[in-house]
Amino acid sequence: MTLSPEQTAEIESLRAESRPTLRATVPALEAMLHTALPVLDHGFVRVIDYMGDDAAIVQAARVSYGRGTRKVSEDTGLIRYLMRHRHSTPFEMCEIKYHIKLPIFVARQWIRHRTANVNEYSARYSILDREFYLPAPQHLAAQSSSNRQGRGEVLEGDQAEAVLDLLRQDAVRCYDHYAEMINEGEGADPSRPGLARELARMNLTLNTYTQWYWKADLHNLLHFLALRIDPHAQYEIRVYAEAMLQTVRAWVPAACAAFEDYRVGAFTLSATMLSVVRRMLAGETVEQAASGLSKREFAELMTTLGWA
Repeated sequence: MTLSPEQTAEIESLRAESRPTLRATVPALEAMLHTALPVLDHGFVRVIDYMGDDAAIVQAARVSYGRGTRKVSEDTGLIRYLMRHRHSTPFEMCEIKYHIKLPIFVARQWIRHRTANVNEYSARYSILDREFYLPAPQHLAAQSSSNRQGRGEVLEGDQAEAVLDLLRQDAVRCYDHYAEMINEGEGADPSRPGLARELARMNLTLNTYTQWYWKADLHNLLHFLALRIDPHAQYEIRVYAEAMLQTVRAWVPAACAAFEDYRVGAFTLSATMLSVVRRMLAGETVEQAASGLSKREFAELMTTLGWA
């Protein structure tokens, strides 16, 4: 993980401040505030600010009929009910803002989630750092033969080394050309003008690191996490989601526990799947052809039930 001297100084300054407030705060998340959680080789996730807590979810849910705060066990039960029945509005009352450093190709995959407020570091106005993501050897894999968007066997030996060399050489060469074109900073040639930054940036490889501020409400954050911590998600975005999940556990522990129970660790049965399970529980032997399910659906159901 690489933080600039300015970012390190900012973190130290912010963590040294103490600000009295009447709003809800969460000690576990306060302890993490501004601190960078390392991700990949140069990336990080850090919480900049947040609003609300588990109690805010309960408060929002009960406002319609004027109930006051109840016991913690009852609050937890209500949060679990809301999560179980997908009543999303109370979770939207909580918000969190992150500062994230990530490779450009991960950012382009991430931005497909259009439910957050995003402000990215601008390469039109500033010069990107000379930092690139290079996969660790265990994550350097061939294309999967059964999944068009997945990985297969890990590359080994000379082949893996050759691929890493190509990734490194291409990133370094393209960045060096980028620096030469913009012609700024140390080593700049005063006898010639530099190319506009907004044009020079087109030459950078997608494993170059960028940064952004990303703010979302809890409902949309949990939807993002449900998709991106899934084992089928691409590794490079999954590790960011896992780091963010650590912060959510500290921030809203009751809501996060319900999320991990009902969304992450659960499997949704269709009406046809439920019918198949009932038939099996009644003692009937149900084969895929007579189940009403496709081969993939039937296989997923059997695997989930542990009957595969």
